[in-house]
Amino acid sequence: MLPNLRTPDGHDHACAAHCNDLPTPALVVDAAITRRNIKRMADYAAAHGLRLRPHTKTHKSKRLARLQIEAGAAGLTVAKAGEAEEMGEASADILVAYPALDPARVRRLAALARIASVRVAVDSGTAIAALAAAATAARTKIGLLIELDVGLGRTGVGTAEAALALAQLASNTEGVRIDGLLCYPGHIWAPAAAQGPLLQAVSARLAGAIALWSSHGFEARIVSGGSTPTAFQSHEVKPYTEIRPGTYVFNDMNTVQGGFCTLGDCAASIICTVVSDAVRGQVVIDGGSKTFTNDVCIPAPDSGHGCIPKYPGARLIRLSEEHGQVDVSNCEKHPRVGERVTVIPNHICPCVNLQDAFWWCEADAAPQAVPVDARGKLS
Repeated sequence: MLPNLRTPDGHDHACAAHCNDLPTPALVVDAAITRRNIKRMADYAAAHGLRLRPHTKTHKSKRLARLQIEAGAAGLTVAKAGEAEEMGEASADILVAYPALDPARVRRLAALARIASVRVAVDSGTAIAALAAAATAARTKIGLLIELDVGLGRTGVGTAEAALALAQLASNTEGVRIDGLLCYPGHIWAPAAAQGPLLQAVSARLAGAIALWSSHGFEARIVSGGSTPTAFQSHEVKPYTEIRPGTYVFNDMNTVQGGFCTLGDCAASIICTVVSDAVRGQVVIDGGSKTFTNDVCIPAPDSGHGCIPKYPGARLIRLSEEHGQVDVSNCEKHPRVGERVTVIPNHICPCVNLQDAFWWCEADAAPQAVPVDARGKLS
């Protein structure tokens, strides 16, 4: 656990004072912190000549997507066709950073390409063929970014030669065009000061692919990469033309424990009510796995399922569907039954997807319900 788990003013969260009447568990979002996070990332990208294309998986909200666009984002990133359809109302430039190849999904993306610029990351000939057939049938065109694996080992081809082969295939296929390369350095969780060699390896891998493409007459006009943990070091990956951080808009305990932000940068939190203290050394809150998900904290896997800033000695140790069991045995004072506590989740993105709406909190104003527009858009 970090030595200081309170926000700079010593309070749980800036929203808490205005949320006493909200039904719990309630996902609340501090508007001022959110705007500050958006501006900071936009300013960084502009200062380093990078296009910012935030991943909307974190907020899934057209309202927040528009705030990002207004702050200078050049487009938006999504994972699924349903998200693309929703976010296409906020930006006319959409990147689907996820393999799309099933019939229903590619048809929807091809249809969206009639009114927006649509690009899709691919790492197989099967995906290229499916997207091309759908786009041809819809009389549209879909841009392709060939995904290159730079270390995560999840998706993306493993070599520059494989990336070139896909580019050559796509260049001879009606309905699609080659726009460049994409990578995701999601394996990099080292502290910012120690990321240099890891990012240089990513840079070298991309540069090698770009050089090979160039020698065969292909241009990687777009080189898309980035993540929240590496976001402010993205300039060290020289081939990047754009970055796609997502979590930065809200932050969470992953980014706090990783040293990439402070608790004062966490814009989203979940207010819960203590419903039981019947078991010695424990209280139970009304948020379980259907509120927080069971994600552990990547940089601190033994830290529990979230942080309760007002009670830094407490640990949210176990989640069942509707119960959150909090070990308070190390607390000088623990929350009482009926008390509301604020929890910063480990991973905010899936928590947002579990909500129909979040509460948008402006200073000295009543919270406003904002729909999670792309909630449950899993296809």
